[in-house]
Amino acid sequence: MEIINFADHDSIVSRYMMELRDVNIQHDPMRFRANLERIGEIMAYEISRRLEYKDEEIRTPLGPCVCRTPADQVVLATILRAGLPFHQGFLNYFDRAENAFVSAYRKYKEKGDSFDVLIEYMASPRIDDKVLILVDPMLATGSSMELAYKALLTKGTPARIHVASVIASRQSIDYVKAHFPESTTVWVGAIDDEVNAHSYIVPGLGDAGDLAFGEKD
Repeated sequence: MEIINFADHDSIVSRYMMELRDVNIQHDPMRFRANLERIGEIMAYEISRRLEYKDEEIRTPLGPCVCRTPADQVVLATILRAGLPFHQGFLNYFDRAENAFVSAYRKYKEKGDSFDVLIEYMASPRIDDKVLILVDPMLATGSSMELAYKALLTKGTPARIHVASVIASRQSIDYVKAHFPESTTVWVGAIDDEVNAHSYIVPGLGDAGDLAFGEKD
């Protein structure tokens, strides 16, 4: 399995990552959403280089021209709600993609910090023989991503899978390696070493959904 960590090389992604993490900047929800979207756009461009392409002849005002266009059908799948601005970044570039949405949430048990991840809702096209891009800004344990993937498999078997996150933990990377096909490619803005007792990534950035859309009751 290929793991592509943008933090391994200097790029403008590092600036956006810094702003997402910085407590003095991240509480501007419009900027927080914009940075998630911009990282999504950059990852979409990089993933586009892995697609299959075909020749397509068009006409310009001065004559015919052969252009290279994607031959793959892309399905963008997002875990609600934090994934929405990140998803939009991908959709800005993959504007012909089909879209899938999965609602996954943590149901905490009566005592302690343990919880189960439950899938409550899914809307998806068929994904047979398509390129599935699963996006979620925070990959803490990997269990939500796995459950979303399993739910999507009820709609078919994709030709290729890309998993994209802004921040992942070492634990979640190991989990994805163990539970996703070997051919999966994982794209992350950074990999942090620790997950705390509440299953939040440390240092991470906090609750991406709350920072993007406001605190929930």
